[in-house]
Amino acid sequence: MSKQLQPLSVAAPAFFGLNTQDSPVGLSANFAKTADNCVIDKQGRIAARQGHTQVSTSTGSLGSNPIEAIHEHVAYDGTKTVYSAGNNLLYTGTTTLATLGFPDPYQTVTANNWKIVSFNNSVYFFQRGYTPLKQTNGTGALAKLAHGGTGAPQTNEVLTAFGRLWTADNTTDKYTVHFSSLLVDDFHPSGTNNAGTLDLTKVWASDEIVALAEFNGSLVIFGKRQTVLYKGADSIDTIALVDIINVGCIARDSVQETAGDLIFLSDQGVMSLGRLIQEKSQPLRDISKNVRSDLMGDVPSDTAGVKSVYSPENAFYLLSLPAVNKVYVFDLRGALEDGAFRATKWTAIALTAFERLSDGTLYMGKDTLGIVQYGGFQDAGNTYRMNYFSNEQDFGSPANEKFLKKMRITVIGGALSTAVLKWGYDYEESYAQETFTFGSSTIAQFGIAEYNTTAEYSAGITINRPSVNASGSGTTLSFGVETIINNSNFSIQKIDILALIGRLL
Repeated sequence: MSKQLQPLSVAAPAFFGLNTQDSPVGLSANFAKTADNCVIDKQGRIAARQGHTQVSTSTGSLGSNPIEAIHEHVAYDGTKTVYSAGNNLLYTGTTTLATLGFPDPYQTVTANNWKIVSFNNSVYFFQRGYTPLKQTNGTGALAKLAHGGTGAPQTNEVLTAFGRLWTADNTTDKYTVHFSSLLVDDFHPSGTNNAGTLDLTKVWASDEIVALAEFNGSLVIFGKRQTVLYKGADSIDTIALVDIINVGCIARDSVQETAGDLIFLSDQGVMSLGRLIQEKSQPLRDISKNVRSDLMGDVPSDTAGVKSVYSPENAFYLLSLPAVNKVYVFDLRGALEDGAFRATKWTAIALTAFERLSDGTLYMGKDTLGIVQYGGFQDAGNTYRMNYFSNEQDFGSPANEKFLKKMRITVIGGALSTAVLKWGYDYEESYAQETFTFGSSTIAQFGIAEYNTTAEYSAGITINRPSVNASGSGTTLSFGVETIINNSNFSIQKIDILALIGRLL
C-alpha cells in the first residue's frame, strides 16, 4: 500500500475527561490519560484550573496549621460573617482571622473537625467528644449549648433541615439520630412536636452513621454501608422510613447537594443519589467510574480530612484528598453515555476546607495561607503546572504504520507562556518533545500573526497556533502538552497531526 499524506485532527481533545479505568486500547481521543491541574471549560475544552489568591493576610494564632472548616453565616439583617477552624481554635473574619474564645470552663480542644451550621439566626459548632457551642444571633461570645434535660449530644454531624437541628455520630453511639424541638435548639423530648431520636438499630443490623442530608423532601441518613431515607421529617408524628439502599458514605464532608442531585463518596466511588426518586430500578449511579480505581487508591483509611464542595458557577464537584495532595474534579454539566461525569485531577495541592459563599465566591483552606479564594491563574503568586496527555490512538487504521511529520496545536489563552508538546508511539513511555513560546495577543504560527481574531472571539482573548516538526513512527500515537500556568488561561481547542500512512503490518 502506497504511502499517502494524511491530516489527523483531534478537536476538543479530552472532551470526555480522564479515563484511567478502562483499557487504553481503542479509547476515544476525547478521553485523556492524564489531565493534571485541569478542568473541562464551558466550551468543552480541556483547560487549566484557576489558581487561588490569599484572603487571610493576617492569620494570627493559626501558625503553620491549615484551616480545616469554613462556614458563612448570613444573619437576618443581611450581615455576613465567615467562621473557620484550625490549630484547635475557632475564628471569625476573612482578611484577619480573629480567635473566638471558648467558654470557661471547657474541654481542651485537640481537633479541628468542627461542623459549623446556622440555625434561627445563630451559629452552632459540633464536633464528636466536645460539648456543642453556640453564638447567639451571630454575635458575642461562644457559649455551651444549653437546654432542658440531659446534656446536648456531643456529636460529629449536624444538619439544619425541616425546622430542626439533627445530629448524629457520638463517640459511644454511632446509630442514633437526635433531633431538636421545632425551631428551638432544645434536644429534650417533651411536649407536642418536640425533640426526639431515631434508633437506626431498628433499621440496620450493623452499621454506623456517617452523615446526614436533606434531599427532595427526604431526610437522608448515611451509614458506612447503607443509606436510609425518611419522609415526613417536618413532624415527629409523620416521619416514616421509606427506603434503604445498600450503599453508604465513608466521608462526612463528601456529601453535597447539587442541582437536582446528592453526591457522596462511598467505598465504591463517588455516587449520585439523584435517580432514586425518579427511577427505582437504578437508584444509584457511579459518577467516578472512569477514574474509580485511581480515586479509591488515593482515599485514605481515615476519611476525616476528605472535603468537598459544589460550585454551580464552575459547574463542578470538588473532592479533596489533602493527605495525598490531590483534588478530583467532576464536571456536572452533563453525564457521559455510561453515566459517569467528566473527570480531571488537581495535583500537588492540599485543600483542607471549602465554602461556597452566598455570592458564589469559592473559599478554600490552604496549608499556611489560612483562607484562599479560587480565581486567577496563579497559586498565591506562584506558577503551577498543567499536564494533558492522550490515550493511544490509531486513527481508525490499527494495522498501518504512521510516520509523523508535523503537529499543530490551537490554544486559547497562554499569552507569553512556554509549553512542551510531547508524542510517543506504541505504548512506550519514551516521548519526543518540542518546546515553544506563545505570542501575546494574536493567533500566531511560528510567532507570526496570521489571522484576525475579532470575528470569532471576543476582544482580549489570546489565540495561538504553533506548529512543530515531528518524527518517528508507530501503529499508535499518544500526545500531550505540558505548560506552566503563569497568570494566563490555557485551554486546548484542537490538535492537528500531519502523518504519512504507511504499509499494512
